Amino acid sequence: MRKVILLSVLLISYSVMVHAQNDDSSKYIEVTGSSEIEVDPDEIHLIIQIQEYWEEEFQDNTKPEQYKTKVPIENIEKDLMATLQSIGVASSNIRVWEIGNYWRQTGKDFLVSKEFDLKLDNFKIVDTIIKNINHKGINALHFGELKNKDQATYRKLGKIEALKAAKVKATYLVDCMGKRLGDIIRIIEPEEQGNHFMPAQTSFSNAAFASPGDPNSTALRKIKYKYEMKARFEIK
Repeated sequence: MRKVILLSVLLISYSVMVHAQNDDSSKYIEVTGSSEIEVDPDEIHLIIQIQEYWEEEFQDNTKPEQYKTKVPIENIEKDLMATLQSIGVASSNIRVWEIGNYWRQTGKDFLVSKEFDLKLDNFKIVDTIIKNINHKGINALHFGELKNKDQATYRKLGKIEALKAAKVKATYLVDCMGKRLGDIIRIIEPEEQGNHFMPAQTSFSNAAFASPGDPNSTALRKIKYKYEMKARFEIK
């Protein structure tokens, strides 16, 4: 009987000790720090979509039912390729992205479209392309992916800055409660899901064709990398 009582006392003591340790370990703060790095891309993908059109579309006072002279996709593509070649865009940096067709109106022929992905290394070429292409037959033009060869370096710097931001946040939150920040307990690296982003307005309207050098478009020509780090600190 004495052994049973002694064993019960030991179990109770152990339980209290573990509970106390759990209480001590609960004195922590866990925060998320973030950072953003804005860089210039050194690989730019410009997407150009061409589409067949009717010559009558560009004549005054004509109605869709009067359209009869269709400009074939082959002619539009030939004209575009000639312009790109004269600018200095290598054919190896041009690839067909998509081919489709569009039924403009019941009873009319399909209008074939074709999309090209141009791999460029600077925005001066982008401006030159926009300035020199024949806008007839250009259905859409927008930026695709923007890349930077030093992304791994920026990733490292971004995570360091995010962790520093987490410490700053934890410090002022603990200070306002009259406590002090202790040692780091744990660092958590969240899973990255598309940590780079660009402004939403990455396409060009017909109006934008006329002013490719508009300073307001500068923001469209940057890559922003965003990083987050979680950290748990002891509270003293």
